[in-house]
Amino acid sequence: MSLSKPLTLSRINDFILGSFSALPPSATLDHLVRYLGTWSGSDKLFMVLQYTLQLLVPLLNLRARLQYRAGLRKDPTSSAAVGISKFAKIINDSRTLWRIWGLLPIFQWLISLERNPQPTRNLLTIERLQGWSMLGYYPLEHLSYLTSRDIIPSTISSPLAPQNAITLKPVPMGMWSCRFWAAYVILQFAHLREDRKLLQSRQRTLRKAKGSGITESEKKEIQSRSDSYWNEMVLNLGNLPLALHWSTEKGLIKNEVWVDILCLITALASFRGGWRATALPSPPPPAPIRAEGAVPLPETSADVPAVAYEISG
Repeated sequence: MSLSKPLTLSRINDFILGSFSALPPSATLDHLVRYLGTWSGSDKLFMVLQYTLQLLVPLLNLRARLQYRAGLRKDPTSSAAVGISKFAKIINDSRTLWRIWGLLPIFQWLISLERNPQPTRNLLTIERLQGWSMLGYYPLEHLSYLTSRDIIPSTISSPLAPQNAITLKPVPMGMWSCRFWAAYVILQFAHLREDRKLLQSRQRTLRKAKGSGITESEKKEIQSRSDSYWNEMVLNLGNLPLALHWSTEKGLIKNEVWVDILCLITALASFRGGWRATALPSPPPPAPIRAEGAVPLPETSADVPAVAYEISG
């Protein structure tokens, strides 16, 4: 008598259609879906992909030229580079289009800013200025994009004086939008300076309160805030030359490869910061049993500064 079960339709169904039952749940996959399910997360991923592809193009063209000189190919150009360049341009165009409603989170941020107390008056002023700079950035970027694609006319009649037409020039509007972004980036350095002061103040408070040392959770808090600070610093150091470069007519960086390298650095820093920000908090360790008669430690509050609106690339 055979000990194997008969091959039924249900068993075939389970074996083929239910094959994913062999895979365990993945916290990383859950995190990725949660992160990429947001507008900001998907934009950061496409930003990394776009500038990775743009850096591949000159490398592929260089390889094609070397192979051509060595007699290994008939054409000094790379067909793969042409396709990759087109794909990168599609991603860039899509990212610009997706930012068409970018003013909505700015309004939300500015409203929230006035209804939630900030750790310092300086931070409140800095974030107000940053918010207003974004109110200049987005409309100009939208107008520049739409006129460059001939979606809206470049000449609009003035309702007050029909004989005087308003000319919309995509290139100057694009430069002025980047100048507003440059103002945001410069203000972000002042924001980071205030963040650093708050972090150092928090560290001093913990040392004074604990005396002999700080708890594991407090150590993780300091490490997390310090990591976020340096990640934002790298991001801003990459954004500053890019903002200044795109704010001028001829640009400050003559080699576009360096522009793509800076863009990729900021893209990776931005993606990393967003990934850490959307991570679920780890479960707290079990509370230690306090000896009878022990004096409870004083509670300290974390002065976590509000995070300013982020824009890059």
